[in-house]
Amino acid sequence: MPPTRPARKVEPRTQRDAALDRVVETIIYLTTESRRLSRERCAEYGVTATQVTVLKLLYEIGGLSLSKLSTEIRAHNSTVTGIVDRMERDGLVERQQSPDDRRVWVIDLTPRGRELARKIDVGPWETLRGALDALSREEREQLIAILAKLCAHVAVEIEAERA
Repeated sequence: MPPTRPARKVEPRTQRDAALDRVVETIIYLTTESRRLSRERCAEYGVTATQVTVLKLLYEIGGLSLSKLSTEIRAHNSTVTGIVDRMERDGLVERQQSPDDRRVWVIDLTPRGRELARKIDVGPWETLRGALDALSREEREQLIAILAKLCAHVAVEIEAERA
């Protein structure tokens, strides 16, 4: 007969725990709705949400090297290579050799990609912007400070896990 573990004492939920749960649930809701809206909007144009991110980024910034693009969208070079390959196949981007360094290839929009980037509005971003616009300037500043603090804590935890 296997040894039995002592019964674990279950602590009652505190108001603090309930408040933290509400914050986490709200963040998950916003993330889930954002992804859903993105998928729906992107499907109208036959592209993925990641491809829209690349289109918008190249539209705003201009041509980028693969490594710079990878950094900007926070993805591995190998992942971005696949994304760019598919976008190039679909006539949305093109690779051009850098005039400064022949080893570097710059990814830039084709006329079709530029038109699509201009045409697609990023629904979730605009929806969230509208909701944020309903906040007072002071509330937005407080939210920015709080979110920056959360991001810093998450970054520290991620680095600790990697170490």
